[in-house]
Amino acid sequence: MTEFDPAHHRMVSEQRWFEDFVLGERFVIPSRTQTAAVFAAFQTASGDTHPIHYDIEYCRARGMPDLLAHGFQTLVHTAPGAGLFPYLVEASLVGFLEQSSKFLKPVYAGDTIYPALEVIELAPGRATGVVTLRSTVHNQRRELVLEGMQKFLVRRRPV
Repeated sequence: MTEFDPAHHRMVSEQRWFEDFVLGERFVIPSRTQTAAVFAAFQTASGDTHPIHYDIEYCRARGMPDLLAHGFQTLVHTAPGAGLFPYLVEASLVGFLEQSSKFLKPVYAGDTIYPALEVIELAPGRATGVVTLRSTVHNQRRELVLEGMQKFLVRRRPV
C-alpha cells in the first residue's frame, strides 16, 4: 500500500513550463448556462444593483428578451481556474500580468456560453516567459460575444 502524499494530489500529473506551450494551443473552459442563480451570484459578488441585470419587466420595457448579463458576468467565465491551464502551471506560474476584453454582443439570461483560451503569443525571457492567451466566449448561436487577452508570467524549465 502506498502512503498518501498531498504533494501528488493534483488535477494533472505533469507540470508544464514556458517552453512546453505552443502557439494555437487551446484550453476549453466548461460551458455555462446563464441561469437566475448565476445572475444572483454575480449581483451579490459585484454589488451591482442596476435593474437591467435583475428586473425582467425593466428589461422588457426596453425591448430586451430577458435579463442582460453584466459584461463582467460574462468575462468572469474566462477565469483560467475554470479550466486546466492553472493546474498545468502550478509549479511554474509566477503571476497573472494583464487582462483586456471587448464585449461584442449581449448575453441574456438563459443563454449558454462557451469560453476558451488560446495561446497567441510566447515571449521568452531569461528565466521566465510571458504566455499570452486569447480569451473568447461564444453563445449557443455560435456568435462571438466576448474577445480579449490574458497574459501570464511563467517560469522556464529549470536546468
